[in-house]
Amino acid sequence: MEIFFILKVFFLGVISFILAFAWTPVLTHFLYKYKLGKSIRSAELAPVFASMHRKKEGTPTMGGLLVWVTTLVLTIFFFYMGKIFDDRWGQLNFLSRSEVLLPLGALIASALVGLADDLIDIFRLGKKSGGLQMRHRFLIYSVIAIIGAYWFYFKLDWTTIHVPFMGNYDIGWWYIPLFIFVIVATAFSVNEIDGLDGLAGGTLLTSFAAFGVIAFVNGKYNLATFCSVIVGALLAFLWFNIHPARFFMGDTGSMSLGVTLGVIAMLTNSVFLLPIIGFLFVLESLSVIIQIASKKLRGKKIFISAPFHHHLEAVGWPEAKIVMRFWVMSGVFAVLGLILFLLDTLYRAGKF
Repeated sequence: MEIFFILKVFFLGVISFILAFAWTPVLTHFLYKYKLGKSIRSAELAPVFASMHRKKEGTPTMGGLLVWVTTLVLTIFFFYMGKIFDDRWGQLNFLSRSEVLLPLGALIASALVGLADDLIDIFRLGKKSGGLQMRHRFLIYSVIAIIGAYWFYFKLDWTTIHVPFMGNYDIGWWYIPLFIFVIVATAFSVNEIDGLDGLAGGTLLTSFAAFGVIAFVNGKYNLATFCSVIVGALLAFLWFNIHPARFFMGDTGSMSLGVTLGVIAMLTNSVFLLPIIGFLFVLESLSVIIQIASKKLRGKKIFISAPFHHHLEAVGWPEAKIVMRFWVMSGVFAVLGLILFLLDTLYRAGKF
């Protein structure tokens, strides 16, 4: 039976790639026709960043639509095909209340908020270009995280976290602030790494693939399929997003995928593996926090530009080299996280 679930995971991942790839020309035409391009922060606000990225101004954003719309369409399609037709179609349905409903809801809700943020940036509706300010984003992340925490704690009765090689611990109502912290931190970190062509897409791809494996080993086959569908759509996105990017992911992509990744980490009870699998997300967010703290406390910067990938760019690293090396590192840390997960699984089974 597991062979069928393996085929299901890979098959729907491939279908997701094909569908996303197929409708990309429609999305691209729409974005270019209506000039839905990204605005670059002014030299007055971010002189180093502006000097390096001024040439990218006007490149269409909101490419994250490719990922979450494809995921939503496939989820709904196979759900209703399973309702209308025979059991064969039903077996391809992966929308389940216990595994997929919450991450799918988080994906769509945060994607719509991110879409609004992108539109604010494109049409320069705020006082400054760049969309919503960081405090507003934190507020939005927090609201989404609170809703998710409520669902986990009161609807699913989740109060237990798993610490690798140590066991499960019931932390009671502390689960709520932990959940909120994980979602907000992950969303913030993914948003920060979205700054170079292909960087966010490639690092997110390896992270979702790793958590797809974790979900599958834990018997959460529908959640593993959901991860595979996202991975397939991300592959299609990367085809057009690698340097020079045809379009950018935008907040509708980075915000939604960051929130969803955090939810999946909690849903698989593997939150302590998230900083390892997503090590580069941690690195990027820490570089921003350190930079801000240094400017506030010392009056000077540590990095030429933050997040860290912009610092590397400022010291002379070509953009493509930064992205490729980050991809390599994200793959290595994803595998490292999987090794720890599998060793912990054997340890719990008394085989290690």
